[in-house]
Amino acid sequence: MNSKKIFQILLISIISLSLSSCVKSKGIIQKTDFKNEYKFSSEIEDKVAKDTVPWKYQISASDYAAKGDYENALKHWDLAMKPREKTFSQTQVDSINKKYTTVNARDYIIKSAKENQIIIINEAHHNSQHRMFTKSLLQKLFDIGYKNLGLEALTNNNGSNLVLNKRKYPIYKTGYYTKDPQFGNLIREALDIGYNVFPYEQTTNKNGKLREIEQAKNIQKIIAQKPNEKFLIHCGYDHALEGIHKSWEKAMAGRLNEYTGINPLTINQVFYSEKSDSKNNHPFLKALNIKETSIVIDDNNTPVKYKRGNAWSDIAIFHPNTKYINGRPNWLFSNENKNVSIKLEGIIIDYPVMVLAFKKGEDINSAIPIDITEVNAQNKQCNLGLKQGEYTIVVTNKKESIKFEKNVK
Repeated sequence: MNSKKIFQILLISIISLSLSSCVKSKGIIQKTDFKNEYKFSSEIEDKVAKDTVPWKYQISASDYAAKGDYENALKHWDLAMKPREKTFSQTQVDSINKKYTTVNARDYIIKSAKENQIIIINEAHHNSQHRMFTKSLLQKLFDIGYKNLGLEALTNNNGSNLVLNKRKYPIYKTGYYTKDPQFGNLIREALDIGYNVFPYEQTTNKNGKLREIEQAKNIQKIIAQKPNEKFLIHCGYDHALEGIHKSWEKAMAGRLNEYTGINPLTINQVFYSEKSDSKNNHPFLKALNIKETSIVIDDNNTPVKYKRGNAWSDIAIFHPNTKYINGRPNWLFSNENKNVSIKLEGIIIDYPVMVLAFKKGEDINSAIPIDITEVNAQNKQCNLGLKQGEYTIVVTNKKESIKFEKNVK
């Protein structure tokens, strides 16, 4: 065999190895039929501009949260709520830091949970971080006996929870707020760990006092079936209040205590949450140097509660201000999540696009993705928060879509 022939064979071998390596690292790019359930930013903004309902910014904030855009979710919520800047004096700040200390919230809750049978923790419906924090509690709570997770956001109809527990992952029909990938991951994680996940929302189109009663009775029925088991309940806003509610007489948490005789550990994540502009944060949050999600303890070793009139939650959560990494919140890359860069070079598609990561094996046309981000141009950075594992990555502009496999090591 002459030297020219040998050279050609070697060249073909090198090219083949290179292509093989490329396929293993990036996956084979394929066109796919994909129905995107999420709105692009332009669609959300167009709807807001045309909408006339007073709560339009609450809707747009939830739409942004659903598509993984935490920063705009906060901004739109604040357009609805119009927070104002309030600041303590330096003397007040010094007094606060002398009187109070902070402890890791997760550790404190797990320790407190050992003495309780029911934990009720709330969320703001536009705030994905709240969902991620509840998810971070799941494994350690399960290890100390919490086997049941009640979710207000789940669609509550006959047999839906049985199908969900068998399928082991959430789909678009699982609920409205559960379309947020971080809410989907909360559900998926709970199912993977072994929780019985159940809905408890009212089903008779009731609101106010009657809704609180029906929610509590729905939870009571599940507890009655498992009287010796422990329960974690994840709800929205005021439903986690004990005591006397100014509008409902009692919120769900208070009703549940009334109906079961069990005093729940109630946790508020909402009141001290960050605003889109940190200058508008609650002055107590601004006064404290919060570095991690914390419980604030006074000089009597008592945790700061959330109080409103004659109602309260036992513990208030203080989350630190979010820092952004290539437009994504820093807390997204925590709790085993890696900051995964998705390379879009060589993918021929019109921009902007959404990049969605699905757990390999789940149906990409019905499952809630693990993470989503919108990318406006091919040369823009694309980062997803993903745990170690195998994923199907979908890139779509709603007119056409492509997919490829991604292995996160």
